[in-house]
Amino acid sequence: MWLNQIRDMLHKTRGIVLHSVGYSDTYSIIHVYTEEFGKVTYLTAKSKGKKTKVNKSLFYPLSVLDLEVEHLNLRDIHRIKEAKPHFLSTNILFDPVKSSISIFLAEFISKVAKDIQPNPLLFNYICDSIRVLDLLERGTANFHLVFIFRMSRFLGFYPDMAEYNNGMFFDLQNGEFVNYKPPHPYFLNPDDSGIFALLMRMDYSNMHSFKLVHTDRINVINKVLEYYRLHLSDFPELKSLDVLQNLFA
Repeated sequence: MWLNQIRDMLHKTRGIVLHSVGYSDTYSIIHVYTEEFGKVTYLTAKSKGKKTKVNKSLFYPLSVLDLEVEHLNLRDIHRIKEAKPHFLSTNILFDPVKSSISIFLAEFISKVAKDIQPNPLLFNYICDSIRVLDLLERGTANFHLVFIFRMSRFLGFYPDMAEYNNGMFFDLQNGEFVNYKPPHPYFLNPDDSGIFALLMRMDYSNMHSFKLVHTDRINVINKVLEYYRLHLSDFPELKSLDVLQNLFA
């Protein structure tokens, strides 16, 4: 009976590593966005032995893993029993630009995913996007903009662009372009709205052809993050944003 209870606690799931931090001399805390459980905190040993099934070198930002995990409903911290790469993302790990992007996006996902239930469509979107980033050869400077903007589709507040024309205002609060200045402070002027509309035309296949000056790129990411704050509760400032902004100066 005891063995059956142990088996019932074990689950297999894919997971996307968000953050790893030392917990003690022998253990680390790993924050993972999983396909089956949403965002989960795991405890893992720091052992480097040949027999270990949880190699700590796997836990870098946006690493996608196949996991066997132990879950108990009343626990806040769970255990990883086994971990192996779902696919290898060596370019993200060793390319300093892609690595910086991955750190920023891992922090972003961590803040967005903290309150949402498991979402297979969102998980697959993130997983597929990580593959794109790893293989990407051009358009890297726009990748995070496209990723964040299109992720709002899976969260229920992707903007409505159907009626956009030059000179319109974008209403951040209601997620739509309008002909008049909204009666609240959460809107973009016509120039910034035009950049927002430009961003909505980008995807991973064409983003290399959109050239944004540094100030426009800073402005648009700040506006997109403001848009998220209006539509998600308790969405904080991102500590890694400054590093990313300087990267594409």
